[in-house]
Amino acid sequence: MSFDETTQKNIDSWLHGSYDNETKKEVEKLIKEQPDQATDAFYTRMAFGTGGLRGVMGVGTNRMNEYTVSFATQGLSNYINSQKESHKHSVLIGHDSRHNSKFFTETAAKVLIANGIEVFIYKELRPVPMVSFGCRQKKCSAAIMITASHNPPEYNGYKVYWSDGAQVLPPNDKGIITEVNKITEVEQVKKSADLNSPLVHWVEDELDSQYLDAVRELQLYPEINRDKGSLLNIVYTPIHGAGITMVPKILADWHFTKVDLVKSQEQPDGSFPTVKRPNPEEEEALKLGIEQLLNEESDILLATDPDSDRIGVVARHKCKAVLLTGNEMACLCAYHIGEAMKKSEKKPTNPAFVKTIVTTELFKKIAESHGASCFSVLTGFKYIGELIRHWEVNNSHEFIFGAEESYGYLFGTHARDKDAVILAALICEIALQEKLRKKTLIDLLYEVYEKYGVFRELLTSLVYPDTKETKDKIKKMMGEIRKNPPKEFLKIPVVKMEDYESSKIIHLDNGNEEPLDLPESNVLLFWLEDKTKLVIRPSGTEPKVKIYVGVCDENPKDVSESVSLMDQKLKKLTEEMNQLLK
Repeated sequence: MSFDETTQKNIDSWLHGSYDNETKKEVEKLIKEQPDQATDAFYTRMAFGTGGLRGVMGVGTNRMNEYTVSFATQGLSNYINSQKESHKHSVLIGHDSRHNSKFFTETAAKVLIANGIEVFIYKELRPVPMVSFGCRQKKCSAAIMITASHNPPEYNGYKVYWSDGAQVLPPNDKGIITEVNKITEVEQVKKSADLNSPLVHWVEDELDSQYLDAVRELQLYPEINRDKGSLLNIVYTPIHGAGITMVPKILADWHFTKVDLVKSQEQPDGSFPTVKRPNPEEEEALKLGIEQLLNEESDILLATDPDSDRIGVVARHKCKAVLLTGNEMACLCAYHIGEAMKKSEKKPTNPAFVKTIVTTELFKKIAESHGASCFSVLTGFKYIGELIRHWEVNNSHEFIFGAEESYGYLFGTHARDKDAVILAALICEIALQEKLRKKTLIDLLYEVYEKYGVFRELLTSLVYPDTKETKDKIKKMMGEIRKNPPKEFLKIPVVKMEDYESSKIIHLDNGNEEPLDLPESNVLLFWLEDKTKLVIRPSGTEPKVKIYVGVCDENPKDVSESVSLMDQKLKKLTEEMNQLLK
C-alpha cells in the first residue's frame, strides 16, 4: 500500500530516525499487517491543544506513546524554564489506572529532571483533584495528569495544569503549544536514563491527609454528619479507577461509614473489564452498581470515572433506581449549599456560584435566591478556575460552588478542577439530610421544582464520519446558520442569538447587537420567547455536533405533570434541531 506524502514522511522519520529498534519493528509490522491503521497512526502529528494530549495508544506520530509524551514534556520544560521565578521550578505528576499511565508518568519525569526541573511524583494512582491540590500545596510551577478521563480503554492522555492548580489558560497555553510544536526530533529531547536523582521526590500519602484536612471544614452540617452519618447506606464504584484511593477515605472522614463497594469494579484496571466505557454519565456503566443498590436496599449509588473528576449519582426512590442528571445534581448541591449559607453565622462576603453556558438556568435562579451572584462561562472547567484566580487577586467575590452539566463540580477552592472526591462527601451530606426527613434526593428535586419552577434539559449529539469533508461540512453548516438564523422552533419565536465566535448578541426582532463578554468559541445559543434555551456546539476533538436543549415551566400547577410535559417538549425541540443540522 502506498501512503500520501506526509504519512510516508512521518513513517520514514520513525524507521530511519533515532527511535528504538523495538518501536521500529512495531512500525514495520503495522505497515505490513494493518496499513489502514498505519495511515491513521502517521498521517498527522497528535496536536498538543489547550488541554494537552489525548488519543489512542500505539506507535506513530498520531498516537500516545513514549515519544509523543517525551516531545510534549520537552516543550513544556522549555516553556517552564523560560519563566523567571525566584524559586526553583518544579512539577507534580499524577496518573490514573489506564494502561501505560505509570510508564508515561515516569517518561515525563525523566525528561523534566534532565532539564533541571524538580519533580514530585505520586507513587500510586490518584484522582485529578489530588494533582490540582498537590500542585498548589507543593507550590509547583506546573502539574501533569496522565489520564484520558472516561474514554475507552485504548486511549490515554496528558493534561497540564499551571501553578494555581487550574488547567492552563492564555497566555501560558499558547506559549506551551508553541514550544511543544518546535520539538520534532528525538535528538531535541533531553532525557535521564533513570529516576535516581535528587530532583525526584516520591509522594505517598502525605498529601492525602492534607487534602482531607483542607476539605473537612467544608462540611455544612458536621455535627449531624458525625452523629447520624452511619444511617446513610451508600454503594460506591470507582469503575476500576483512581477514586478508590480517596473517596472511601473522605466518606469515612465525614462519618459516612456504611459504604459498600461494587466488588467487581473495585480494583484499578485499565481494561475496564465490566463496562463498555467507564463513563458515569452512561447508565450502562452504572448497571452493576444499580443492581447492588436495589438488592441491598441502599439509599444512593455514587460512581466516579477513572480519573475521579466526574461523579454520577443514582437514588433509590420508591423502590426504583433513579439516575440524576448532571444538571439536576448541580441544582441540588446549589440549593443545599444556599440553604446552609442562610443558617450560617459566618456568611460569605459576596458569594459567587459559577456554571457553564450550557448548564441549566435553574442553577442561576437558585444561587441568586440565596443572595449569591451567578456567573456563566464557556464549557470547560478551566474557565471556572480562571474566575477563582481573578477573584482572589481583586478580592471581589468569594467562590462557593461551580458546576457543568457533564457531571463535573467543584465545592471550595482547595483544587481548581472538577473534584468528584469532595462531591461524593457533599452528596452524602445532602442525602443524609433528606433521609432524616424520610425523603430522597428525588423528593428534594421536586421540592426545588415546586419552589423555582420545572427546568428540564436534554443533550444529544450528531456524530459524523471522521473525515476532512466532515470538518468542512460542519464549518459550512455553522456559517449558514449564522447568516440565516432560524426565526422559530415549534412555532415559538427566537428572541435573540448569542454568537460566541463573533462575540455578539443579536436581537432577531429588531436586528440590534450588543457585545458578548466571553472568549471566542464556535458556539451558537438561541433564546426563545418562552425562555427556552438552545445551544449548538461542534466538538473541538471529535466529528460531532452537540445539541443542548433547556425548557422551563416557571409556574407549574402540578410538578409531576409539568415534568412530563417539559420532557415531551424537549424531545420535539431536539428533533427539530436535528433536522436543522442535517
